[in-house]
Amino acid sequence: MDSMFEPDADRSPRLSVGDPELSKTRRLARECDTCIFKPGNPMHLDPGRLKQMVSEARGDAGYIICHSTLPYAGSPVPPALCRGFADRYRTWQLQVMERIWGFVDVEPPDPNPARTPECPGDTHHA
Repeated sequence: MDSMFEPDADRSPRLSVGDPELSKTRRLARECDTCIFKPGNPMHLDPGRLKQMVSEARGDAGYIICHSTLPYAGSPVPPALCRGFADRYRTWQLQVMERIWGFVDVEPPDPNPARTPECPGDTHHA
């Protein structure tokens, strides 16, 4: 079998940022509240970790998936491109995605799951 289709034993499978219904690439409409690119290190990344992630993304990967849309985060939003990365870097992979499929911007998940769409500003508890 062609090795191109065999899973790489050294890597975990890449999550899809493609929207099969729209045939577009999901990208966050704005940076999430804890974007790794926000000042003050809201994700508490170890020193040098952001630089490492950017180097990897600018190389082989081509993009960063927003941590708030990862399945283990319990996100109702499927995996989507990190808006912070997409606004700062123009990798060839992002350029291909844009030219071939285009982007569909999706809202980041609400960091406060207790809030509901019916009362988006309601932060008091019963």
